[in-house]
Amino acid sequence: MASSFKPFRSYFLFFLLIVLAYQYGLCSRNIPRNQLDVKNGTRNTTPQRFDFSKFSHAGLGSKISGMSQLKRYLHRFGYLAPRPRGSNFSDDFDVELESALFKYQKRLGLQGTGRVDPETVASLMSPRCSVRDIHDYESPSSPETSVFHVTKNYKILDGRPIWNLSKPMTLKYAFYPDDMFDYLSQEEIRAAFAQAFAKWAEVIPVKFEETSDYLLAEVAIGFFKEEHGDGSPFDGPLGVLAHAFPYPIGDLHLDADENWAVDFKTNRAPRAIDLESVAIHEIGHVLGLDHSSLKESVMYPSITAMTKKVDLTMDDVEGIQMLYGPNPNMNLSSLVQTHSSVAAVGLQRRRIPFGWTLTLIVALLS
Repeated sequence: MASSFKPFRSYFLFFLLIVLAYQYGLCSRNIPRNQLDVKNGTRNTTPQRFDFSKFSHAGLGSKISGMSQLKRYLHRFGYLAPRPRGSNFSDDFDVELESALFKYQKRLGLQGTGRVDPETVASLMSPRCSVRDIHDYESPSSPETSVFHVTKNYKILDGRPIWNLSKPMTLKYAFYPDDMFDYLSQEEIRAAFAQAFAKWAEVIPVKFEETSDYLLAEVAIGFFKEEHGDGSPFDGPLGVLAHAFPYPIGDLHLDADENWAVDFKTNRAPRAIDLESVAIHEIGHVLGLDHSSLKESVMYPSITAMTKKVDLTMDDVEGIQMLYGPNPNMNLSSLVQTHSSVAAVGLQRRRIPFGWTLTLIVALLS
């Protein structure tokens, strides 16, 4: 009797594991879209950033009031482990902080000094994406190289979370129905995102279509303020700008307190942030890309006000094609021509993988 029960028990455990995995997949969203907390009202226009320049002359062993703010910042983005329960970050410039600064500088392509030098201050003070740069507080991994021995700066999010819908793949996106701005129309917002999605669609075999069904769309886009229910609060203008979640969540949130711009000719505010540039970056996260250490990349974690960065580098393209493959109709020449400097074009050409070379040869001969 006992022996006959063993196969049944094995099947039951197998079935239970499938059910649990299925439920985990359905419940992986931090909070249902219809329960996100939207705080309407007057836009906050006061930046909440801490002035890290006051630490520019600090070194190992020094102690300056407010140094704990720098440690909290580095902790938030994965460079410092959390403190033991019941203790707080100190104002001491200790070995842990020096190590975290080295990690930060290495991860973001800065000169490694382990100090709060001017280049590092500029980076720390720049508006940025609130997605962590380092996960699980590990040291940044050594950069890989392409087939041409050129450093790969792109990174894939942990677990390679890619969308795997039926082919040809179409991801539908929708906007939160209550998003309202007195200085930006819905049409302008939709146009900026349509252009951002189109940039990624040019290089991978994925189409993007707007839908009005916010709850069922694969990608849900909304503007929110402060703590809005997903565990990653916004902080007012010029701090963290936005964040996004990859498959199977697909939510893309932007800070409603930012001064979003779609045209710097009409919006010349010194704190204006280009909407399309941030949209392209966050869509990269939705598709499975992590932050890049290449400053020219659209996946670099920070961007300054009054800056437009909407052209994919070859590093961005290599990364996204690692996940989805190339778009057979991709126009390589137009992609390269979007880079203005000769040096940038030269860099992009060196990054062309072997598969692209064959595709280009076939296209020229056909």
